[in-house]
Amino acid sequence: MSEQEIPAWLRLWGKSDAGGCPNLLLQHLFDTAAVAELIWDDYLSLSIRSQLDACCAGRGRLLFALIAGLHDIGKATPAFQSKSELLAGRVRRAGLTWGTLRSGDRRWHHTLAGVVIVERTLADRGWSWSSIAWIAPLISGHHGVVPEVGTYRQVSREGHGKSGAWAAAQAAVVAAVTDGLDLDLRAMEPDVVPSRAVQLALSGAVIMADWIASGGCFPGIEDPWQVSVVVARDRARLAWEKLRISGGWRHLSITPEIDLMKQRFNQRARPVQELAIDTAWAMPAPGLLLVEAPMGEGKTELALAAAEVLAFRFGCDGVFLGMPTQATSDAIFDRSAAWADRVDPGVPLALLHGKRRFNSRWWELEEASRAADVHDTDEFGCLDNFGAASDGNSAGPVLSSWFFGPKLGLLMRSSAGTIDQLLYAATRTRHVMLRHLGLSGRVVILDEVHAYDVYMMQFLGEALRWLADAGVPVILLSATLPPPVRSDLAEAYLQGAVRRRAVEIPESWNRDAGYPVVRALTVESGTASAASHATQGWRESIPVALEVLDESATALDDLAELLAGKLVGGGCVLVVRNTVARAQDTFTHLAARFGDVMPVTLLHSSIVMGDRADRTAEVLSLLGPGHDAAPRQPMIAVATQLAEQSFDVDADLLVTDLAPIDLLLQRIGRLHRHHRLHRPGAMRPATVIVTGLTRGSGAPGFPAGSEHVYCRYPLLRAAALAEETVADSGTWLVPMQVPELVRRGYSEEELGTESWQKDMESARVKFDEEKKRRAGNAEEFILSGEENLNRKDLSGLHNMRARDPEGDEDQVQALVRDGEDTVEVILVRRGDDGRYTLDGEWLGSADTRVSDPSITESLLRSSLRLPARFTKDAIKELRPLIESGGDPWLCRTRVLELDQDLRVVLGDRRLRYDTDLGLRDETHR
Repeated sequence: MSEQEIPAWLRLWGKSDAGGCPNLLLQHLFDTAAVAELIWDDYLSLSIRSQLDACCAGRGRLLFALIAGLHDIGKATPAFQSKSELLAGRVRRAGLTWGTLRSGDRRWHHTLAGVVIVERTLADRGWSWSSIAWIAPLISGHHGVVPEVGTYRQVSREGHGKSGAWAAAQAAVVAAVTDGLDLDLRAMEPDVVPSRAVQLALSGAVIMADWIASGGCFPGIEDPWQVSVVVARDRARLAWEKLRISGGWRHLSITPEIDLMKQRFNQRARPVQELAIDTAWAMPAPGLLLVEAPMGEGKTELALAAAEVLAFRFGCDGVFLGMPTQATSDAIFDRSAAWADRVDPGVPLALLHGKRRFNSRWWELEEASRAADVHDTDEFGCLDNFGAASDGNSAGPVLSSWFFGPKLGLLMRSSAGTIDQLLYAATRTRHVMLRHLGLSGRVVILDEVHAYDVYMMQFLGEALRWLADAGVPVILLSATLPPPVRSDLAEAYLQGAVRRRAVEIPESWNRDAGYPVVRALTVESGTASAASHATQGWRESIPVALEVLDESATALDDLAELLAGKLVGGGCVLVVRNTVARAQDTFTHLAARFGDVMPVTLLHSSIVMGDRADRTAEVLSLLGPGHDAAPRQPMIAVATQLAEQSFDVDADLLVTDLAPIDLLLQRIGRLHRHHRLHRPGAMRPATVIVTGLTRGSGAPGFPAGSEHVYCRYPLLRAAALAEETVADSGTWLVPMQVPELVRRGYSEEELGTESWQKDMESARVKFDEEKKRRAGNAEEFILSGEENLNRKDLSGLHNMRARDPEGDEDQVQALVRDGEDTVEVILVRRGDDGRYTLDGEWLGSADTRVSDPSITESLLRSSLRLPARFTKDAIKELRPLIESGGDPWLCRTRVLELDQDLRVVLGDRRLRYDTDLGLRDETHR
């Protein structure tokens, strides 16, 4: 074939600049298909491959490569080819021409054009509309947004290429792809339409293939003579090896006879751990495993062992551990990394949250990964150069640093992170399909499920629907759950599994089996089944005495006097307040009374991160595990709700503001969490003193802050249960009575005296209205919703404008966490000779100074999240560091500059940072 005989369609370009020269369209399609083949072979889990194979008679690999190979076919149109004047001239000279394109013609996007071409081609090959309908959104959605099917019909005739020559060129490119992949397009039609969740994961895999094939590992080829699938496969394999992308677990080999607790954690299985592992072995299909057990029962280890069983049985290749906060994510990551190494040493555990680089264990792993291939990344997160190869001297397996790019973190096959990472997968956001690809074929573990509010539960329910539709096993952990919440979680998973809105939860799911309890829910052939089994706790239940200390003008004096009597023989006291202001006032009062004779520590969210971390470590060193054999140093710790979540401490006496009954019991779990031989005599039996309520002739009153945080109705029901106990036995048997107390607290049962009932009913109405409002707030952002469960394809998934908040941690978090927006700031102090961090580090004046790792660490330690009431003024008045040096966190985090007395005016408020109390609003003081 001479130069003149080269067909015009081979001159079509796909990338105008790929490493300094254009890449022809057919070569880019071959490249993407070749990468897709490697993704199938080396990355996708057995679970997702099996589901794709099942829909097309075992030809899942070919089908995936075909879709990836056709993803950019819409670029074979005048609308796209005209985008580069130089390259457009080459196409025109080859014989493919077009008239004047109007603005509407130029906006005819290649994702939509591609669908028109693919639909026409598949229809010509005899494919049914049901098969075409689910393939089309994978083409239209490869830029991260899936529009409604009607959008494809609005064809720009001039922009699409209305002449027969263009139709022939488009058909020729499709034929070249199918010939290169050695497949008969007519025989490739799937027999079955896969679930929408599998389609969405496949959509993410197409994007992954496109991004890799669009990166620096694939320099442009502009000579038609060099274009071939063989070239594509050679450079795809080279790129794959350079990027070091790999999948998840490949070497699972366990049996029910293996003692996983012994092998993985070198400890004897506790009863609830053994029960959960046995239940995982018995589940007939992927499903929902819910474990409700007291604190200290080893739920984390239980979940990891059960996850390994479920992964082995159902073809999963990794795990995602979701936690409520960054701090709890760090803790679970540190605890689970050794376990992950024992399961499969080749698949390290990753950490996912906005400040993960400040976790020392993660930073070592990230540094090792970057050292293995030093490179820059382009917009696709791909290599711009091949970089240096690993010297083979690393301490262990390293991750591909390709996964460190934007939106790619969840693609690492085993990871721990904030629950937000999972909840984003339930939002209508751009490139959401990448998150579903990351979650497909994993076992998902969610801890502290009781910590999620009504708003977050809407996204959790949506996530469970998609996970069930994808056949992903889910393990939920909690101290205890209200029965309505337990039912909502089961309903969401069932809806996804059977793909319809109306479902019936098996009666055995909510059966009162005892405590601790393990519940399993599965669906086989459209039929749901459930089991609930209880076992004995690791330790016996203990009586916890309940006292109520009324709010009054002298409440803090009364509390101090009460503690003075209790602390005569020593002991450790935990005080939990519902608001920062109450915690600060309590600390001030108790520090003045007891600070000379024992440590008094304050923990809350308005203390800068460094001090909060130091204080947390101090409290854990005194009240944490490992101090069971000897008397402990007396101390008082004052905290906010931080003490509710994974706060592994054991206090002798608990003083707590009233909270909803499940959270109140969660706090009580901090009483004698560990088995200790020594207890101060004045603190026997274990006692909780409930504060934060004012009793009178009718229903009690609560501080405004408590009602703002929790609403009046659940507080009234918790107060009624507390008053009932005080008037009766005066004790709760914990944890034995926990399920019953929670059930009653959230049931329709009438609680409280007759004089409470009018107030109780009024509070209930307001509470229901508030729940409805907050649930409604989430609807705008939910990915698909219950009403679309019967849809067969992804068309219209982004029928409202997709959000793309990935670059801003505050915006991302605001999507899935209700409440007023908050802003993270860095506190710096202005001195006579410049600015300093609160640790005393001089910021200097040069970018390189701030970019120094020790300075960045000090700035992190000086950061906190402002209360919501300051958000508007903070956004208006505060800016990031000028000297950020390009650091991604510093570039977006605003600075609150204090004077030498640590004071500042923000808006019309006067603030002061007190090194003991944290941030204080002194406007009215």
